[in-house]
Amino acid sequence: MSLTDLKRRKPKPRKKLTIEEFIEDANNYAFGQPSLAGRTKKKRKVNETLGLKKQSTKIFKHATFTLTESSITELNQLAKSNKVAKSRLIRMMITEFAKMSEADLQQLIENSHD
Repeated sequence: MSLTDLKRRKPKPRKKLTIEEFIEDANNYAFGQPSLAGRTKKKRKVNETLGLKKQSTKIFKHATFTLTESSITELNQLAKSNKVAKSRLIRMMITEFAKMSEADLQQLIENSHD
């Protein structure tokens, strides 16, 4: 814990709810659905103003893996020349790899220099 954690913070403003909204929110809570009161205007406003595509709002999981220096260099060059994020390039390669036939996969693995 740092000293900044000890600062007194202003309480978050709560949205005024009608009785119907309160009851609906209680029902949502009982069924494990998101709360209406917990949502803030900022979250909805950010998504609307940025015009996020459905593809960009996918949930990604952080992964750690090891690459050779030459693989990193090639990945950097590919990303730079095609103006595509490295993580997206890797996801694209995995998708293409998964589409290959067993014989093609085996041949690719046997011919690999890594």
